[in-house]
Amino acid sequence: MLIQLEESLSAELQDSIIEELKTHGYKASLVETRQAQYLICNGKKEADIRYFGNLPGVKDIHIVEDANKLVSRQWKVQDSEIRFDDETLISRDDLTIVMGPCSVEDEEQVIKTVEFLKENNIKFMRGGIFKPRSSPYSFRGLGIEGLKFFSAHCRANGIKVVSEVMQVSQIEPMYDYVDVFQVGTRNSQNYNLLDELGKADKPVLLKRGMSGTLQEFLASAEYIFSNGNENIILCERGIRTFEKAYRNTMDLNAIPFLRDKSHLPVFSDPSHGVGIRNYVEPIALASVMAGADGVLIEIHECPPKAFSDGDQTLDFYQARRAIQRLRETMELRKKLVVE
Repeated sequence: MLIQLEESLSAELQDSIIEELKTHGYKASLVETRQAQYLICNGKKEADIRYFGNLPGVKDIHIVEDANKLVSRQWKVQDSEIRFDDETLISRDDLTIVMGPCSVEDEEQVIKTVEFLKENNIKFMRGGIFKPRSSPYSFRGLGIEGLKFFSAHCRANGIKVVSEVMQVSQIEPMYDYVDVFQVGTRNSQNYNLLDELGKADKPVLLKRGMSGTLQEFLASAEYIFSNGNENIILCERGIRTFEKAYRNTMDLNAIPFLRDKSHLPVFSDPSHGVGIRNYVEPIALASVMAGADGVLIEIHECPPKAFSDGDQTLDFYQARRAIQRLRETMELRKKLVVE
């Protein structure tokens, strides 16, 4: 059971509701976000919601059978949207395209990429400044100094910064320079990190763990929400299977499943999902038709010279073509009313 409390509820009335629930066999956990206050109630499966719904201070009440109650569509039928201060919006009504290099390499690269994105009306740039690499000898990013010029050029051109955070200690120094914190596949179940990102007043783009089930993925999102942050984007990025023909197995099934089970926006990362440049665009288009609200695509002026993940990176010509086709596919989806 999930209870939404009235705004500006006094602590005394809040405590009385929790005590009343306790007398009826429920353990209530309080969740406070910047948008609302919730009580997550565990106990009996059957409840007289009319009784609890009429308690002073209760705004709304829902029976939610899902284990991950806050991210469940069982209580919030409407799709969640993410708004930024300048009214930039992530919503079901429009396709969000996020492009940029796997790694931020130097300032000249950022300038050229920002120019390309601005020319093509792309509002979000992704770029890694802390890179979790399989080998400790690979390029691992420029760190905060790289993020500073990355952020400066993006913000001067009205572009939002999306960058990966790898540990709790990085949140504070990154905070002023990012618009969306990205959680990579290796940290999808780093619960200490998810807890702290739940306390941060920034949207979080959460990628699915490479070996994680969808229920585990939703549980990770629940960690963020339960710590106070409702602005979460779920991102399918492929899973590790027995198949070796490509980097990962892109689980397109996950997109409609997540759209059905959760009210959160759902993105797709075809670059990591397939890991082969020529296949990125087809998988991106398929993701849109499957219901994705947004896509992340890695781009570079000269992919063979990229410091990391060049094999899955589009050049600017390929990226421009992909943008056009993605937008055309989104218009087709709207006409077909694919839900």
